[in-house]
Amino acid sequence: MQPFTRLTAIAVPIDLPNVDTDRIIPARFLRRDKDVPEYASFLFHDVRFNADGSEKAEFVLNQRPYRGARIVVAAENFGCGSSREAAVWVLAAYGVRAVIAPSLGDIFHQNCFKNGVLPVILRADVVAGLRAQLHAQPGASLTVDLQSQTVAAPGGASHRFEVDPFRKEMLLAGRDEIGLTLGFETKIREFEARHAREMAWVVPPRAGA
Repeated sequence: MQPFTRLTAIAVPIDLPNVDTDRIIPARFLRRDKDVPEYASFLFHDVRFNADGSEKAEFVLNQRPYRGARIVVAAENFGCGSSREAAVWVLAAYGVRAVIAPSLGDIFHQNCFKNGVLPVILRADVVAGLRAQLHAQPGASLTVDLQSQTVAAPGGASHRFEVDPFRKEMLLAGRDEIGLTLGFETKIREFEARHAREMAWVVPPRAGA
């Protein structure tokens, strides 16, 4: 997983509240391999593209200033609905590394950390102000600094956010729970060997023994 330290990038405002995971990635794409080249095209597919595959000009990510945005500034309850991890996969495939909102779906929030995307929770009025600035200055950038736990707005204002210390260290190191566990592989093997010696009566016999 790529470490997250400090990101300065174009931010895209998404004003609609309660954007659920089915809107982020429709269910029919859930069986697709997240490593296929076209995976990023599934992001907001049904509101981003017409039936013939052409772009909907009114959708914000299809507007030139916001193309290539790596930060999403959303309204309340972004990522609600079903618990599909693919909602974060498809954001990451598009290049999004941070999602800023007043609130996020609980499972979506946790899935962000597991996939190298930083979820940032700020007050509703602060987030609304950021979106207003992004609408007024299309293509403007924000800076999200995980080490200092701050978001720098286009006008220079700085907003501090809270993040779980364990999750922060995992993102800074670019490590998920599997990577963390594998870091203890030697100790796990030592424990299993000791356990087999000292408590042999609970270790099932090998097949054919």
